[in-house]
Amino acid sequence: MTGDLERTLALLAGRRLAVLTGAGVSTDSGIPDYRGPGSPPRTPMTFQQFAGDEAFRRHYWARNHVGWRHLRRAEPNDGHLALARLEARGVVVGVVTQNVDLLHRAAGSRRVIDLHGHYEEVVCLGCGAVVTRAAVHERLTALNPTFDRRVEDVEIAPDADAVISSTADFVVAPCERCGGILKPNIVYFGENVPRDRVADAFALVDEADALVVAGSSLTVMSGLRFVRHAARHGRPVVIVNRGATRGDPLATVKLDAGTSETLTALADRLP
Repeated sequence: MTGDLERTLALLAGRRLAVLTGAGVSTDSGIPDYRGPGSPPRTPMTFQQFAGDEAFRRHYWARNHVGWRHLRRAEPNDGHLALARLEARGVVVGVVTQNVDLLHRAAGSRRVIDLHGHYEEVVCLGCGAVVTRAAVHERLTALNPTFDRRVEDVEIAPDADAVISSTADFVVAPCERCGGILKPNIVYFGENVPRDRVADAFALVDEADALVVAGSSLTVMSGLRFVRHAARHGRPVVIVNRGATRGDPLATVKLDAGTSETLTALADRLP
């Protein structure tokens, strides 16, 4: 990695950076990723499953009820903190993140585009009302007072989901305004990222002189399109990820390395 790091430092010195982050940037905070080396197989629920099947919704909300508490306890790691330091110095213009964990904001980053939304909001699919996840948690706890005590060791996923075997008796809270279906205000597989959010992310990339991708396999187009955009417009692309990514053919430099140590090195050594 040493040679690639030196190349990266030489390439990025004096440039303003846009940063795209994925689940790999939060693994050092105790949140597993979807596709990194050693990650267990995961099949995230699609929007169609959630909206169209009551059993799927019950299963999701039961698991999210437990996983949300674990995600809230996660703290920013050295990679998040390094990006906040770089932004404070004017090196990073902003972060576009595919994560929903809000750890960039907790670390002190000011300009963050939560591409897929975040876990602290819930939206009604009927009337569009938006409420806090904390308020929904209180309602779910009241409806399922013994559920937490029956669940001990759980495995958490990046979207605040938790792996729980039995959820058949879990009671789901409806919208208080219209009785409709409540859904975490995050972009599910099968949903499109809102157009204005995508436009803001492209604008952020265009402000910068280079794009750094940290901890994303770029498997889905929601992130890969920014790499293609940067490369098409002649901006250097640096990818930091353990394992191959879909964007590797477009990378000016690819570092097969951890994000925390690499981003910390950039924060320590870039002028």
